Amino acid sequence: MGRVIILGENMSENKYTVAAVALLAVGTLFVESPAVAQVSISGYTLPMNIALDGALEAVRACTAKGYAVTATVVDVAGTPEVVLRGDHAVIHTKDSSYRKAYTAVSMGPIFHFDRTSQFWDVLAKYPPIGAQSLASTPNVTALPGGVAIKLRDETIAAIGVGGSPGGDKDEECAMAGVKRIESELMP
Repeated sequence: MGRVIILGENMSENKYTVAAVALLAVGTLFVESPAVAQVSISGYTLPMNIALDGALEAVRACTAKGYAVTATVVDVAGTPEVVLRGDHAVIHTKDSSYRKAYTAVSMGPIFHFDRTSQFWDVLAKYPPIGAQSLASTPNVTALPGGVAIKLRDETIAAIGVGGSPGGDKDEECAMAGVKRIESELMP
């Protein structure tokens, strides 16, 4: 049979048990969990100077055509490595370029595309609700202008460009940035 404790009896024993349980419960609030960073399968990280070269070339390519753009390079976890705003690029180009790069690096490996313009084809394969869910995922866009940076067949980063009068033009500039740095990637 169970034990019934009447207040007043074994009070000192109960006090310590309750205090210990409370202390343990409160203590768990302050325990840090380990931070886990997403890394590429190969372990290769795009060096900042190479990321900067790619972003510079993307902005230069668009500037040469008269477009004021921003280029963003993200790592495999979608964290910005370089954000380069060209002269006269308007404020929304920062977010647009980031979302395009983020989509290329996060959705591309899952759905097997290298450019965000190819994401339209992916969305077309899903029923309207599924496509809407994918397209409404935070920081994901189906607008052209994001291009994966690959080492062999592995996506290790991406460049996104925003600000030209049309995503196809953004994508051309992002491609120019990727082409500029391809030879600098470790084999």
